[in-house]
Amino acid sequence: MSRIGRAPITVPAGVTVTLGENNLVTVKGKLGTLTQQLHNRMILKQDAGVLTVERPSDDLQDKALHGLTRSLLANMIEGVTNGYSKKLEIVGVGYRALKSGKTLTLNIGYSHPVIFEEKDGITFEVPDANTIIVKGIDNQKVGQIAAQIREKRPPEPYLGKGIKYSDEHIRRKAGKTGK
Repeated sequence: MSRIGRAPITVPAGVTVTLGENNLVTVKGKLGTLTQQLHNRMILKQDAGVLTVERPSDDLQDKALHGLTRSLLANMIEGVTNGYSKKLEIVGVGYRALKSGKTLTLNIGYSHPVIFEEKDGITFEVPDANTIIVKGIDNQKVGQIAAQIREKRPPEPYLGKGIKYSDEHIRRKAGKTGK
């Protein structure tokens, strides 16, 4: 059996989980509400603050969905309890980020500024000109927005200039050598 799939999920105090028809799951917590339609073959059970996910058979598809369904449920509960964040760093001379209102403006070496708007419960924080923190309760959306920001100027291997995740290591290449 899947080690991830068979692990029970404890629901913390202050979080309510509602299991609906066809595995429509709604999770409410102090940070907000998340709703997601999980695969209808999985069997979700809720007993005294503990959620468990079971699979109907040992088919290959059911085995694959078992751990996925449990992880999605755990991520929803973690999101409404603590939230998620991704930290991005901007490296390069003259590269900077500026937040005004709900707009994130990036000056990253193009002839025009790159603009991102806050939406769908995603917020931006700019503690300094070279750091961006993307926050939200949905892990998938936070990761997607952070990836979209990073793809505007990915880090290059020679000088390391660009936008990178704070825990990302850039493999550097040696440049040309003179004769």
